[in-house]
Amino acid sequence: MRRRDLADLLLLAALWGASFLFMRVAAPQFGAFPLMSLRTGIGAAVLLPFVLRGDGAAELRANARRIAWIGLVNSALPFVMFGYAMQYLSAGFTSILNATTPFWGAIFAYLWLGERLGRLRVAGLAIGFGGVLVLVWGRDGIGGNGSLLPILATLVATASYGFAAVATKKQLGAVGARTGAAGSQLFAALMLLPFAIATWPATPPDRWAWLSAVLIGVLCTGLAYVLFFRLIARVGSSRAIAVTFLIPVFGMLWGAVFLGEAITGSMLAGAATILFGTALTTGLLDPRRWRGGRRADAGPAGKPRART
Repeated sequence: MRRRDLADLLLLAALWGASFLFMRVAAPQFGAFPLMSLRTGIGAAVLLPFVLRGDGAAELRANARRIAWIGLVNSALPFVMFGYAMQYLSAGFTSILNATTPFWGAIFAYLWLGERLGRLRVAGLAIGFGGVLVLVWGRDGIGGNGSLLPILATLVATASYGFAAVATKKQLGAVGARTGAAGSQLFAALMLLPFAIATWPATPPDRWAWLSAVLIGVLCTGLAYVLFFRLIARVGSSRAIAVTFLIPVFGMLWGAVFLGEAITGSMLAGAATILFGTALTTGLLDPRRWRGGRRADAGPAGKPRART
């Protein structure tokens, strides 16, 4: 991986890690639907110009129904789940749970596409979900003080991401990645708009909440997708998925630096276990995928599987 690609990878991880910081600031004031309607609307506004310059408009119209479906499962549903969860959970904690996305992707690929789950991948799934237990075990509120539902909402969000990865591969395989990304944000924004209007906060959010909402739309949605697709095109989807391992690092870092969140031993242990399971599940630790000193699958671009 060249220096420019490594820089893109680090910047992408920093942006997606920062999304948890921005959600933690904005979600309690906006609420889930208004914040995520803003996020998807701003993200669409950033991405659509890249699509409309060429043949993307015709492609978007021709595949509108399928792109709208992906917008629901890849953006609208998981974003709202995160918007709810981030009113109660810390940025660092939630960013670690986000790393379970590849596990769900592997499960849905097995159930829907019939992809084989070898021993290493099954072991990775078991280890990864064991890491979730390490992360949440003994957490304050898990017994009924308020943490259980937000944690479950986060896992619903990552399961939706995993399902969306498989659905994108099956239904949007011939659609350009940028068209799919921009269109899905546009349709997600339209889906969320009525709920956002109905639940708009009576107390106006402060300037920090507004700034966070704008930044999560411009940087963590619009710019991040542009970076991710550029990275996929240059190094392949298998290497681009390495961003999954860096997002919790930045999520915990930004939460600690800007919000004063504590980084606990259980968080570090849970993160290490989940990420080890992710490495097994995605095949990064499979020796059969290394041939002659380079990755055997470092080929053409694919669809994203880790995001936030």
